[in-house]
Amino acid sequence: MATTKTKGGAKSAAPAKGGSKGAPPATKTPKADKNKQGPAFQTEAAPKARIGMPRLQEYYEKTVRPRLAKEFGLENVMQIPKISKIVINVGMGDGAKNPKLVDAAAEELAIVTGQRAVVTRAKKAISNFGLRQGQPVGARVTLRGARMYEFLDRFISVTIPRIRDFKGLPSRSFDGKGNYTFGIKEQVIFPEIDYDKVEHLHGMDITLVTTAGRDDLAAALLREFGWPFRGETPRKVA
Repeated sequence: MATTKTKGGAKSAAPAKGGSKGAPPATKTPKADKNKQGPAFQTEAAPKARIGMPRLQEYYEKTVRPRLAKEFGLENVMQIPKISKIVINVGMGDGAKNPKLVDAAAEELAIVTGQRAVVTRAKKAISNFGLRQGQPVGARVTLRGARMYEFLDRFISVTIPRIRDFKGLPSRSFDGKGNYTFGIKEQVIFPEIDYDKVEHLHGMDITLVTTAGRDDLAAALLREFGWPFRGETPRKVA
């Protein structure tokens, strides 16, 4: 066993290079990875979409596309319209004075859509309304893919039947380019919202963005999904 001198002159024993035969081998303690977090700190931005193809998406590919191609004589597959995204926007006029209302609206949107909402802020200051640039004024969610079809399916089959004295959605809310926008007065029509926990009733605007390019083709697409236009009997989706 080798000896080494310390700073004060005292000798201390140091283990030999090969180690002693009777001593157990030294084990290294693993270093903590700063990039990895424990289970208690793992968070997820939004719930993942259900594995597999949503029911309404499968219905679109197998039933809706052939019907639209035959009805409008669309030979090219790329000409057949589809819903590209759904944008849900909540505007809070009192959001600048009470930011908690905006946070509550964003949380409710996340519960309804299964995706984290983005807080929208004022782009410029308006002195007449006491609004400064950058203040929160609402929340927004943009849905695509599987979450979009899941939300649309729940809205048509579950949410709309919960509306009291429902007479249909307007058929003239297209923008001339195949996009459809309508408004909802209260968020409590969604079954995911617990009425007892609602602090403030608010409405929202929902926009269905399509690739149709014209209104008649977009309206036919929505009718195939069973969209309840006012004065019409919606198609039943198998």
